[in-house]
Amino acid sequence: MDDPNLNPAEELPVVRLIDDDVSFRRAVRRLLLAAGHRVTEYSSVGAMLLEGIGSAPGCLVLDIHMPGPSGLDLQEMIATQPEPLPVIFVTAEATVQETLRAMKAGAADFLFKPVDGDTLVSVVNKAVAEDAARRKARRHLAELQNRYARLSPRERQVLDMVVNGALNKQISAELGAAERTVKAHRAHVMAKMGVNSLADLVRAVVQLDAPVGA
Repeated sequence: MDDPNLNPAEELPVVRLIDDDVSFRRAVRRLLLAAGHRVTEYSSVGAMLLEGIGSAPGCLVLDIHMPGPSGLDLQEMIATQPEPLPVIFVTAEATVQETLRAMKAGAADFLFKPVDGDTLVSVVNKAVAEDAARRKARRHLAELQNRYARLSPRERQVLDMVVNGALNKQISAELGAAERTVKAHRAHVMAKMGVNSLADLVRAVVQLDAPVGA
């Protein structure tokens, strides 16, 4: 689905559809296109790997049993990527062991054929939205890390004391610096971290201590 708030520099989401059943693949493609998604389709895992999965966000919709590498094999490969895509399995049959393996490996959902169209669209919508949210959070964290790296050693000291509730007078006494100097450091910290309030600064520090996807 096209996102009106998407940064023009970002790639649009793509649903990668992988199934060796041509009629099923075409029906799902039409369904997802009608729902506003961009779709690329492949007859096998090998065919997709030959073309390359690409860096675009989105999700994978795939069968388990196909000629060559299975859907579960692809799921394992995807998990090693820097930006692992959500995986949705849609299959005619699967053993309990296969189902458990897929879900334990983090499958976004596991559906059986024949699949209800509305259900599939809803699951894909959710997976694409969650992938976009994770990527946005990672970009935000990377920006915070870059901002923090630009702070001077003294500014980092002031930052640490500010977020722990110290007043300017207390920071001044602790660092042996004039209060106006502390105020200047504090202003520089706020500007460099791109925040406008103490609450925003605290949230930024909390995010730096809790990386996304860790």
